[in-house]
Amino acid sequence: MAILSRLYSQPSGHSTQIHSKGKTVTQQTFAQQLTRTKPIDSDAHLTDEPGANSLHRSLGLFYLTMIGVGSTIGTGIFFTMVEAVPKAGPSVILSFIIAAITAGLTALCYAELSARIPSSGSSYSFAYATVGEFLAFVVAACLLLEYGLAASATAIGWSAYLNHFLSNALGWHIPAQLRAPMFVSGTSGIEVHSGQFNLPPMVLVAICCFLLIRGAKESATVNAIMVLIKLAILLFFAVVAFSGFNAEHFTPFFNNDTSRGWVGMAGVTAAAGTVFFSFIGLDTIATAGAEAKNPRRNVPLGLMAALGIVTVFYLAVATAAIGAQPASMFEGQEAGLAVILQNVTGKAWPALILSAGAVISVFSVTLVTLYGQSRILFAISKDGLIPQSFRRVNHRTRTPVINTVVVCIMVSLVAGSVDSTFLWDVVSMGTLVAFMVVSIAVPVLRHKQIGQETPGFRIPFGPYFVPGLSVLACLYILKDLSAATYHMFFLWMAAAVVIYFAYSMRKSKLRHQ
Repeated sequence: MAILSRLYSQPSGHSTQIHSKGKTVTQQTFAQQLTRTKPIDSDAHLTDEPGANSLHRSLGLFYLTMIGVGSTIGTGIFFTMVEAVPKAGPSVILSFIIAAITAGLTALCYAELSARIPSSGSSYSFAYATVGEFLAFVVAACLLLEYGLAASATAIGWSAYLNHFLSNALGWHIPAQLRAPMFVSGTSGIEVHSGQFNLPPMVLVAICCFLLIRGAKESATVNAIMVLIKLAILLFFAVVAFSGFNAEHFTPFFNNDTSRGWVGMAGVTAAAGTVFFSFIGLDTIATAGAEAKNPRRNVPLGLMAALGIVTVFYLAVATAAIGAQPASMFEGQEAGLAVILQNVTGKAWPALILSAGAVISVFSVTLVTLYGQSRILFAISKDGLIPQSFRRVNHRTRTPVINTVVVCIMVSLVAGSVDSTFLWDVVSMGTLVAFMVVSIAVPVLRHKQIGQETPGFRIPFGPYFVPGLSVLACLYILKDLSAATYHMFFLWMAAAVVIYFAYSMRKSKLRHQ
């Protein structure tokens, strides 16, 4: 942490002034350009006064909490159990606890940062105000990867539950050619199946796009209703599944299959990396800072409330699911929780209710994830680091329409053509890297005394202890992600670095101020 103090001890605006033709031109060194920071009061859209490109403050504590719960619960339980249980076995419960502790440590960092820097863009805005422009752009690239692929992955999973619901309710299946991706993960690598695509997730993204264009308050209301329904459905699952609980399913507790290298705690950590991306709901709350009422109070409270609700439901449902079904049956299972209920009760109606709940659940997850990505692009565009078209706001709905449409088109193309197997761990990696930068931003914030007079939450035990634990926890999960995940992530980051030096550094508003 002493390195951070030395690196950021000089004011980011330190520069050389040259007088030419009656004008004063400010020149910064290369290092100063990379580390220049954005004043926290420089965003016009942080005020409550309406403007041509300002966002409307309409979200209170309840809506913010529901946004966090809506973007979190759904992915980790409805889908990733199929991916995570084969890695960890019954000890996947520990994986959720590790992920929750890591997210909780980072949530404390988010709480202090959001109290001092209430802004649209979350981790990106926090990094820009503390550790500098280049690292902020790196975080932005992580967030765009994280949110885009998370929305695609959840939309893909929605297709399986929709098909299960239609099968039980109407006796009709979606044709296989219309719910199978073109690019799939095979035994010999990537396989291309021309002539097929996954239509349902593309339809889902289109509906979410329509709601988001209508306005943040309208989409937040729809989300809140869906979240309450979802929590009731998951509670219903836990009650029914516990009726078939068998303690023998937890023996052996750790994975003992040596063929894949997931024995013992290695499997627990690998599974934690898979499920961790579901905690991006915390970050989604922070992206709503520019549209929150009293953000310095409501964003920190919303973060902690959402984390508490999410953790309780994850552990309850995961325990009930493993108690009702042996760990060996999870791998490759489609619409897993619905199948568990059908097997426990021997009847179709509980599975029908669960499938309907999953359809609603994933709808809300996809909606708020798309919302988060569009607001990150909005924040980046306002800073001049990407084209200004991403910051244009419709005068009637006060929403970034062009931005939202572009995001939804890209997400729908990925969701309709790619197997979700490629997506889960890459999303987790982007989330973990962004969380680490947020944690590092706290001691920098304290050292620079940014917003020190602002009332609000402060991390206990000083500026280093909790952020340091958060970074270590993220690194612990990162160490067991696959080599393919690292390759995909570094390719994406390489492209981001090229864009920054070719376009963003020259177009930055801070460069021209």
